[in-house]
Amino acid sequence: MATTSPAAALTAGPAGTNAGPTAPADVDSNATTNATNATTLTVLTYNDVQTAASNPTRMGRLVGVVNDRRQAHDNPTVVVGGGDQVSPSSFSPTSQWRVPVDVLNTLGPDAEVVGNHDLDYGFGAVENYSAASEFPWLVANVVHEDGSGIPGTKNYTIVERDGVRVGIVGLVDDAIKSKTAVDFDEQGYRVADFSRVGSRVATKLKDEKNVDVVVAAAHIGVPESKELARNTDNIDLIVTGDDEVAYAPKTVDGTTIVEAEARGAYVGEVNLSVTDDDVSLASGRLVTVGENSSVNQTAETIVSDARSAQLGEVVGRTNTTLDSRFTSNYKDETAWGNLITDAFRNQTGSDVAVTNAGGIRGDFVIDRGNVTYDDVYTSLPFGNYLVTKRMTGEQLRELLASQVSTTDDNYGAQAQLQVSGVSYEYVPSENASPVVRDVYVNGEQLDEDAHYNVTVNSYMAGWAFEDRYGWSMAELPTTSEDYTLYGTVVAQYIDANSPVAPEDTNRIRRVDSHLGNVTVANPPAHAAKETVTVRKAVSSDIDGVNASSVVLQNATTGALDAESATVEDGELVVTFDQDEFRRLSDDSQELELYAGYDSPVYGDGYFQHAVANVDVNVPPGQDDSHPDGQPGSGNGDPPICTV
Repeated sequence: MATTSPAAALTAGPAGTNAGPTAPADVDSNATTNATNATTLTVLTYNDVQTAASNPTRMGRLVGVVNDRRQAHDNPTVVVGGGDQVSPSSFSPTSQWRVPVDVLNTLGPDAEVVGNHDLDYGFGAVENYSAASEFPWLVANVVHEDGSGIPGTKNYTIVERDGVRVGIVGLVDDAIKSKTAVDFDEQGYRVADFSRVGSRVATKLKDEKNVDVVVAAAHIGVPESKELARNTDNIDLIVTGDDEVAYAPKTVDGTTIVEAEARGAYVGEVNLSVTDDDVSLASGRLVTVGENSSVNQTAETIVSDARSAQLGEVVGRTNTTLDSRFTSNYKDETAWGNLITDAFRNQTGSDVAVTNAGGIRGDFVIDRGNVTYDDVYTSLPFGNYLVTKRMTGEQLRELLASQVSTTDDNYGAQAQLQVSGVSYEYVPSENASPVVRDVYVNGEQLDEDAHYNVTVNSYMAGWAFEDRYGWSMAELPTTSEDYTLYGTVVAQYIDANSPVAPEDTNRIRRVDSHLGNVTVANPPAHAAKETVTVRKAVSSDIDGVNASSVVLQNATTGALDAESATVEDGELVVTFDQDEFRRLSDDSQELELYAGYDSPVYGDGYFQHAVANVDVNVPPGQDDSHPDGQPGSGNGDPPICTV
């Protein structure tokens, strides 16, 4: 093997910037120094392209950065993908995998692993896009009952560069079965243990195939990659994907792990020192794909032409911004999520519609103005259709509760759903009982023994809760199936109702603390002041309130934002416009007050949540002459609630 130096690999191209849980940067001083007569092998990586596949500039720059880094040094170089490349994107409903594969052929990887979203079109499509690819697709531990793998895939491939033989093995974890719509069991496939299979194949590559370096293209995420590193001595580098974090190259138990976040944000660059006896990390980083990156015109043109032909048409207009970002749709309802589920319910005529936050993609905001098919299909890129199930009220509540994550989860407290026709509170505390409460269906309190028609997307229709609740979605009666793509349903709804102006109407309400009841009277018509004041003693855990979050809500007609809100001397003090308060309370005898608050108990542990929520039941009073429940002074002051 020729001897080369890693120095050039770190002197060209843009430096990494902070993003994701780990800051992309050159690895620290625990990286090894090249031994005498060592060869430096450079491995360039990317993963989870997904919705970026329909972004001409992003794909042009991704290919441009890969090519720049290939040319920046004389090291033998291989390029390895970490999976989830051909789906989902706004091309999924129109041309499926074809445009992403055309761009990947321009990028020229040496190997790709089949990720869960690479199965979005079924097992059969893998053979088709593999045939169209100028590189191999790998997965070694998905095995058919006849002993074969997925048609169109290989267990491993061997690449030789300047005398260095590199073996690349494809691996996935068992979670792939729940992350795609294909039924592994029905199709006769099983997922073998990735550590056992990876170790076996890596040993074969080194002992029998005389490879110098083994790379695992493993669509399993960083934690599972660390597990893989601990369980094998023969894998030198793990190029991972799936959890979409920025993880600069680091060595774990002698194996280097790298992940380049997702959607073409970074290119991983790993420099391995290779001798006859050892492979070690010499240096590495994540290279930013940014505004100053080179653009590969061929890749950009492929995507741009496809967009113009397939996605440019305007479907309607929106008078409000539509938030398709992951963090927004996972943690709470959004106006966009409300529109999506309203469209589902309008299409099927069901009582309730529910969709999973993970089915809303793109991680972008649709600004007020024109909405295109590209906007809709980038946000809703999967081949899902609508399935309506007959559920009891108890099962509906359990479905809502099944997705709640607690405050100590890696991503914090989240509802992880978007809904229409139903409103509810969720309690994200560990061991909370019930997790979901105060459920209303179209303004009526949930009857757990009644039956409701509930529309979900076809991916959710395969969800199973046998271990948790003793039932699965598949076994529930199906009242209808609408095979219109869920993105098309939304596009048609926007077209029919343009301009749309959906709002966040507090259908999903997080509650961390319940303060009990306060009583406030409906203000008399002759009240002299223009506000209603509500007061409630609070615990020392609440030391401030987010005034913009405070809202009064009834079960039927809507919500009222607070005029002001403060915490003073251990008391929550909130004011509302009295006329609006009267109208809201006249329409419903059941009101609830929600407020986001600051708490030293939780502090920064809320991850994506800056505040925690609190609710107070506020039943309107019946005696206008004594608004605070005691004989009044007769001066016409607005009511002040008693504690």
